[in-house]
Amino acid sequence: MLNKISNNIKFLRQLKGLSQEQMADELKVTRSRIGGYEEGRNEPPIDLLIKLSEYFHIAIDALIKGDLKKTNPDALMKIGKNRILFPVIIDGDGVDMIELIPVKASAGYLRGYSDPEYIERLPRMKLPFLPVGKHRAFPIKGDSMPPIREGSFVIGKYVERIEDVKDGLSYVVVTKDDGLSYKRLFKLNKKEGSIECHSDNKMYQPYKVRLDDIVELWEYTCCINMGEYKDDELNLDSIMNMLRGLKIEIEQIKKVRVN
Repeated sequence: MLNKISNNIKFLRQLKGLSQEQMADELKVTRSRIGGYEEGRNEPPIDLLIKLSEYFHIAIDALIKGDLKKTNPDALMKIGKNRILFPVIIDGDGVDMIELIPVKASAGYLRGYSDPEYIERLPRMKLPFLPVGKHRAFPIKGDSMPPIREGSFVIGKYVERIEDVKDGLSYVVVTKDDGLSYKRLFKLNKKEGSIECHSDNKMYQPYKVRLDDIVELWEYTCCINMGEYKDDELNLDSIMNMLRGLKIEIEQIKKVRVN
């Protein structure tokens, strides 16, 4: 891990065109300390990691766990208060490429969502009709949100601020304890610090999630329906082949009030 931190500090400094002395002046530390961190002789304390995060607009997780040299510096997206680093991949036509989270990789998403290496390894696709914004495709499990069936993918647009959540719309919610879930959100209560998650399947009871436990929110944009495939055909190759063949079914989910 120390090697990654050292390499990332040097990479970011050179990316900005700074000497060690200039960077030390910016961070109000000595040049020898910067040299020690870059050479791997010393490990930066948490207060300096916070300074580096704020100065370079890079998440601390990415500084510690990622290999930033493998990420296109022109494709880094600053979101919120330096909490997340998105490698935004653009194709030759200037269209955003969407990362697809395979079912087998979804369990690791909570650990990897801010790790450039994890995101860079994900398969990608292109849907030119999507609105402006950062999108990602998430696998659906269970039967809590019909008509979307298990094995389908929901494409969500990243929500930067909790205040932007619209009552009654559906979202992919990523929480510290439960990881990925797809629910309809109601009753944002900032004073209480909670929001209600509802299933469209009335067999499941609503429940509250603390805002502090939410690490990401993605607003529903469209659904990739895998209903034409049998369960034993639902693998990554079949999904990507379907997308390449433009067999995409868009299911606009109407705003439904949950009683």
